[in-house]
Amino acid sequence: MRGRRRGARLDQPRLSRRASLRPAYEPDAFGRIAERVARFIGTARYLVAQSIVIVLWVAYNVFVPSSARFDEFPFIFLTLVLSLQAAYAAPLILLAQNRQDDRDRANLAQDREQSVRTRDDTEYLARELAAVRITIGELATRDFLRSELRALLAELDAAEHDRDRERRDRRRRREGERPARRDRAPAAEQDTARPAGGSPGGPQERER
Repeated sequence: MRGRRRGARLDQPRLSRRASLRPAYEPDAFGRIAERVARFIGTARYLVAQSIVIVLWVAYNVFVPSSARFDEFPFIFLTLVLSLQAAYAAPLILLAQNRQDDRDRANLAQDREQSVRTRDDTEYLARELAAVRITIGELATRDFLRSELRALLAELDAAEHDRDRERRDRRRRREGERPARRDRAPAAEQDTARPAGGSPGGPQERER
């Protein structure tokens, strides 16, 4: 218990001493700072400020007494400062440019995916529209339905007319059969009035 430090957890591996001694920094934070510096260096405000500083530096070291000067004429200290500035500014600008390239690459990949998705959606919609056109072409139009309904109505009227004619024919046949049956009935009665075993007229006709 004494050898274990406070805050150390048993479910996590312990960091090595070398890793603890290494300086830790956040890459994104350093990249953001580099981009800000690079943006500031590439502005007109920085160029104007740098020009003013150089002019004041040279004027001070030329016009003031030699005892108060801190940089003599070939201005070695100024050259050193500008060299250090260029040495740090170039990597910062390159770092900012690399980060911008990474962002552009990521945006390009997203744009490519979006364009592929849009193309797929467009092809899908084109296929759906073609299927809808085919389906609409196979559907019956209003004029076609009207013509079919008229044909059906004509067939129904013709069938109804045929049924009426058949009914009339049946009625006529029934009405024509009724008087014929009435005429047959008296003939049957005359046959029943004749004697069964003789000729028509009975015994009187025989004697004649």
